Amino acid sequence: MNPTHEVFNQPAPLVDYNLFAGNQALRDALRLNAPKLDTSSLQALGAQLGSADMQTHARLANVHTPELHSHDRFGRRVDQVEFHPSYHALMSAATAAGLHGTPWGSATAEAQSPHVLRAAGFMLFTELEPSILCPISMTYAVTPALRHNQAVYADWSPKLTSHAYDPALKLFSQKAGVTMGMGMTEKQGGSDVRANTTQAVPDGSDHWGQRYRLTGHKWFFSAPMCDAFLVLAQSSSGLSCFFIPRVLPDGSINAIQIQRLKDKLGNKANASSEVEFRHATAWLVGDEGRGVPHILEMGTMTRLDCALGTSGLMRQALSIALNHCAQRQAFGKRLIEQPLMRNVLADLALESEAATALAIRLARAFDHSDDAHEQAMARLLTPIAKFWICKRGSHFAQEAMECLGGNGYVEEGGEGIMARIYREMPLNSIWEGAGNIMALDLLRALRKADAAAALAQELAPARGAHPALDRLAAALPTRVEEMATEIEARRLAQDVALAVQAALLYQSAPAAVFAAFCDSRLAGNWGQAFGTLGGATDFDALIQRAMPQS
Repeated sequence: MNPTHEVFNQPAPLVDYNLFAGNQALRDALRLNAPKLDTSSLQALGAQLGSADMQTHARLANVHTPELHSHDRFGRRVDQVEFHPSYHALMSAATAAGLHGTPWGSATAEAQSPHVLRAAGFMLFTELEPSILCPISMTYAVTPALRHNQAVYADWSPKLTSHAYDPALKLFSQKAGVTMGMGMTEKQGGSDVRANTTQAVPDGSDHWGQRYRLTGHKWFFSAPMCDAFLVLAQSSSGLSCFFIPRVLPDGSINAIQIQRLKDKLGNKANASSEVEFRHATAWLVGDEGRGVPHILEMGTMTRLDCALGTSGLMRQALSIALNHCAQRQAFGKRLIEQPLMRNVLADLALESEAATALAIRLARAFDHSDDAHEQAMARLLTPIAKFWICKRGSHFAQEAMECLGGNGYVEEGGEGIMARIYREMPLNSIWEGAGNIMALDLLRALRKADAAAALAQELAPARGAHPALDRLAAALPTRVEEMATEIEARRLAQDVALAVQAALLYQSAPAAVFAAFCDSRLAGNWGQAFGTLGGATDFDALIQRAMPQS
């Protein structure tokens, strides 16, 4: 019997390629921000993450989602989450690559630009599978806050920086490596964590300092399978930060009861939960009543990862769109040769490169925390990068999906990754402070430092390079100094982000990229949707630079 049709004009999937080697924008951002960085580990990681085997692990970890086992078959509480083996394979790969606490380790800290190196690896891994990176990100972010309890930090830091992954539920001292999460949000407060009602009652002291018993709930408790968490609870002096392990020093299981796992839009491979503390044992981190400032030191680093993660997702969506359009034919030409599609692809390439440039620049600030300018830029750019890059993500993913037509809207096959990216995109904008919280954080940053001078210094290398950038840069100091109300804070965050992105592209990208970015984003030669670049744009240069494979 003859088949009714043959399959043709279907693009080969983007597989078995090197994510780092094909990412010219990332490589150039690294040359600007960490010129002495040894990128050999990123080359190896890029090849690993682009492989068919790792793509299969990513798919399976999302198809076979985590399952909660609250009780064993005898009725005893166990409060454990079961994961597919592919989840553990991905976690092992991420920890082996040092994407968690490794930059804080003594050996790594002596290397050139450990936070930038880790940031680049985190972006590459996000292209493969973003949701397992939630516990990886929090394990990376915990160190600045955990240092406020030196006894806990001394015992746990070697495990937090280890390259080993050990998912077993057992005492930390018996494990080769550990992970940490956090719990701030409660059902009645959301972002208003000062409305938290979880109570902390003193319970003596020991080797780890002041011990407490916690009673209450957390409405969004990230990664409940982690070995320990930083949480907020009300003590007699106000909202305080506490360290709460799953397994106590005597080997018993702490009274953290997982009520249910969240059924989320995306982020499917990661377990997010609601929990109850039933007189759970915890240790004070820092001073009583200073919980919010202490735990926000962790939040600062996870906000960096939100910007990095969205940038990585943008890059993967762009790569899939380019791969599809380079092979698929319609109306007598490959899609990549069609004028309107070329405009869309070039515009997406611009957005992706600008996001990469800003995210890696922010990571650089944490490698030079002893420098006054870098301190100011870390404080200023964290809410700006988190706000602007993450806000652009969902729109970007929708447009990239549209490049694939119906193929992009299905879940199966290599191009089914696009649907997973689309579902994932809103998370980084919401997690660790949604847009309004970031705008308010920007206002606090402006009040605490000479932000106008720091911003002027940051933009100085591109002075005179483009009239639209010069106009924006000249206006920003006054707007920064006079920003006293909340109502225009989002607009200011957007404009500072665009100015810094333009200045970075001037230093790292070809002239065609910089000119197209300034003409469109700053000079107004652009519409209100992707694919509206001016006709004089060098579309060939932008598209060829962004191709994931030569």
